[in-house]
Amino acid sequence: MSRRRVLAIGLDGYEATLGDRLMAEGAMPALARIREESARFLLDHGPAQRTGLAWEHLATGRSPDDAQRWSAVDFDVRTYAASQAGTESEPFAARLDARTVVFDAPYFDLPGAHRVRGLVDWGAHDPGIAPFTRPAGIFDELAARFGPYPAKPWIYGFAWPSVERTRAMGDALAEAVRVRAESARWLLEERLPDWDLGLVVVSEFHSAIEGLWHGLDEQHPLHGFPSAEAAAEGLVAVHREADRLVASLADAFPDAVLVVFSMGGMGPNTSDVASMALLPELLYRRAFDRPLLEVPPAWADAEDGVPRLGPDDSWPSVVNALLPSVLTPAGKMRRRLGRWMPGRAKTKQEAAALPLGWMPASRYARFWPRMDAFALPSFYDGRVRVNLEGREARGRVPRADYEARLDEVVALLEACRDPRTGDGVVQQVERPATSDPLRLGPSEADLVFVWRDTTLGFDHPAHGRIGPLPVRRPGGHTGRYGMAWLRGAGLAAEDQGVRSSFDVAPTLADLLGESPPGLSGRTLLPPSGPSV
Repeated sequence: MSRRRVLAIGLDGYEATLGDRLMAEGAMPALARIREESARFLLDHGPAQRTGLAWEHLATGRSPDDAQRWSAVDFDVRTYAASQAGTESEPFAARLDARTVVFDAPYFDLPGAHRVRGLVDWGAHDPGIAPFTRPAGIFDELAARFGPYPAKPWIYGFAWPSVERTRAMGDALAEAVRVRAESARWLLEERLPDWDLGLVVVSEFHSAIEGLWHGLDEQHPLHGFPSAEAAAEGLVAVHREADRLVASLADAFPDAVLVVFSMGGMGPNTSDVASMALLPELLYRRAFDRPLLEVPPAWADAEDGVPRLGPDDSWPSVVNALLPSVLTPAGKMRRRLGRWMPGRAKTKQEAAALPLGWMPASRYARFWPRMDAFALPSFYDGRVRVNLEGREARGRVPRADYEARLDEVVALLEACRDPRTGDGVVQQVERPATSDPLRLGPSEADLVFVWRDTTLGFDHPAHGRIGPLPVRRPGGHTGRYGMAWLRGAGLAAEDQGVRSSFDVAPTLADLLGESPPGLSGRTLLPPSGPSV
């Protein structure tokens, strides 16, 4: 049996309900056609969606439990330092006989996958790996043919306070998708045409929805702001260009089984303000019975409880200006080590790491050794670590009091109300799976809080009001489902139900007639395999 080629197009940050709406309006005709011609699955990523490691899950084919990694942020129990690291996990494609070419797949350890070719960290959102190409020199070739990546300043763009910046963000990201389409087609069609698995990831959905979501979400606190119209136009433009990208690649390789997928959905951001600022402040007040964060009167009196920012303001700098900045002991140690060992080579994780000092939660780090429980820096849910004796270097909570301390923190948060709505701020609480907290891993938390809404402030009966603070990212990872469409795989072109997001990697391998070990999911194909 001859091997079929597989073209997999990952849509990083694609929200299926928004895509369906735009397809119904005629904005994405190619995707609408491909959807009708494909076997269609909804993908449920479960709690793993909130780890922020969706593309590591795809690249490695491994779940958080199997990989023993639950967050991109690690906590060092010796130094009380929190750091965001990239990936060092082997991609599943490294274990395939099939020839694989990747274009800008996040968290794909291309340096460690010696038989895989392509490029990583060209224009990816949260690449999780340092820039690398195999063979060498492809970045220079791309720049010579297509110019530099057009939207570097907007990958993590903060634009909503300014109509002009919002419009510039949308325009740049749409242009980036156009250049991505040309670049990916050149790589797969001309530069590295001898492939069995081609994996292309489109990251601009991720950047656009996080920065511009308020434009199309009528329930969003920022939807009535002046930038909403430009945000909506930018979102639609990015989707239109992505539709053209998929059409171009699908047309270029009609012999390939086409897999179009997203690992999880998107929606309003419910985490940034609560996890990055409000929760750290609440636990600080619980520990020391005094505030560290004091909001300006203009924010406290803001219309509708939604503080405004100036058109040139940066969320981290404005919020962090309300908190004292003191280098932590761990930070001083890292600075000394950097002076003593200036020539030490960085690991791949360190090379791909992003700094966390911009996050307000990091400003509380110097107090963590004196607190019973504290909030770790987090991009998603609120993550609380207990300062446990026998685990943390300066642990304060005896093992016998551990469960009681967890109950106290849960009660503390469940007593909080959202000043805008009067509702409770917590949707659900997750406790660690392990029965022995002393074995908690560096990327785990003792408590994880999933927030109910776009909460900008906390009201607590004993600790008072915290906030409100301005919105950071309008959009976040709150959509219910991802999706996978398979065209040419021998499956009926119809809705096939809900499956796990971890089933994508095994499906790609199965389409190639392979079954590498160590994958967490199972193929979407029936036992008879793909039709050839």
